[in-house]
Amino acid sequence: MRPELVAAVRRFNRTVTQRVGALDDEYMASGRPLAQARLLWEISPAGAEVAALRARLGLDSGYLSRLLRALENDGLVTVAPADQVGGDARVRVAALTEAGRAEWAELDERSDEFASSILTPLSEQGREQLVEAMAQVERLLIASMVVIEPCPPGDPRARACVRAYARDIARRFDGGFDPALSKPVHDEELVPPAGVFLLATLNSEPVGCGAVKLHADAPAEIKRVWVTDTVRGLGIGRRMLRDLERYAHERGWTTVRLDTNRSLTEAIAMYRSTGYREIEPYNDEHFAHHWFEKDLTAGSGAA
Repeated sequence: MRPELVAAVRRFNRTVTQRVGALDDEYMASGRPLAQARLLWEISPAGAEVAALRARLGLDSGYLSRLLRALENDGLVTVAPADQVGGDARVRVAALTEAGRAEWAELDERSDEFASSILTPLSEQGREQLVEAMAQVERLLIASMVVIEPCPPGDPRARACVRAYARDIARRFDGGFDPALSKPVHDEELVPPAGVFLLATLNSEPVGCGAVKLHADAPAEIKRVWVTDTVRGLGIGRRMLRDLERYAHERGWTTVRLDTNRSLTEAIAMYRSTGYREIEPYNDEHFAHHWFEKDLTAGSGAA
């Protein structure tokens, strides 16, 4: 990593924390620190599961418990098993009290005022530039928060991703998608040493997947590269593809190939732009119209 890039990120962090008041004892003069105020905001009048709050905010369980206890002691929040409101007794739910809803509404109003205070000193052009830059920074930060790592194909999160993948391609394929007509991919083909299934998560929630099969005497084969709409356009698909290529290359495979449907125009463009060349059909996949191959030893390969 280039030192000047690291220095630039640190400088940006210092400016932002100072401007948003993260260093103040009382966030936006609310009488409570930023962490408590943010947690109160995330609970919202709708309430929230404690596990969801932990994943969404990326907080340690112990720290989240201390924050919730502080809000409970101030009479702003209640935490109780979900079965008390008709749900699962194993799930804990945080809800705002009447006082909590009042403070949430005040926090909402102050947040609008604070955002306006950032924009007001700027010209109209400056405001537009700042908001556009913020949107770009937000997208890139979200992309940096996505974690891609191996996952057993039988894991419920992996299963959920594959089901979402099937629903997505069924919507996009001409004539839909019938799994019974497609060449099957068995779980045992996607666990080491036969292959791997990679899962992409954002705040612990699955947002994408991909797999590679390591055939004994043939090129490796990439399967099921998919990302959900919420993170599409952030480069996650390219990261997934690169990680699958690297996995195969590190285990001695010099070539990867894949098949795809003509309806998946974005995927086809990604394959072509990342070094894949179109080849003759290497299988009889019912839903395939294009077959691609990539030499992992050429140029940057699986870097």
